[in-house]
Amino acid sequence: MHLPSFIWLWKIAAWSMGLSILAYLLLAVTGFWMWRVRNYQDVPDFLLLNWATPRLWRSLHYTMGISMVSLVLLLLAIGIVGTFGHFGSLGHSSHLWAGLIVVGLVLISAFSATQISHRRPWARPLHISLNIVLFFGFTWVSLTGWSVVQKYLP
Repeated sequence: MHLPSFIWLWKIAAWSMGLSILAYLLLAVTGFWMWRVRNYQDVPDFLLLNWATPRLWRSLHYTMGISMVSLVLLLLAIGIVGTFGHFGSLGHSSHLWAGLIVVGLVLISAFSATQISHRRPWARPLHISLNIVLFFGFTWVSLTGWSVVQKYLP
């Protein structure tokens, strides 16, 4: 059977993964800034942004979070469509499980972020813990993804 090349799909996936990792890093930085403002009432002087209000940090953090969730869901769709289209089935490597775990962690982290308030003291520690675990998830999915990419390169 002659299938079209899926290389364009993998290029989108590579960009999406890179941007997801960038979003994750920016979320870590803005999360640290929000923590510092909340605990010390002091905004870091990083890049001369000491004029920014806590509302701006929160807004930037939420925007980056929504972007990361969107990129991870795009990666899930690309992975399913591309793998199914190329191989005719799923589950050819541990990358599927790594990806599903990362998607789950991202979605639960995003949900926990919407629950953070003074009335729900469990939400912030859960959100932070999930994001620490997500670091290892992104590492795992990146390493297994590299082995998958080798199957598709000519």
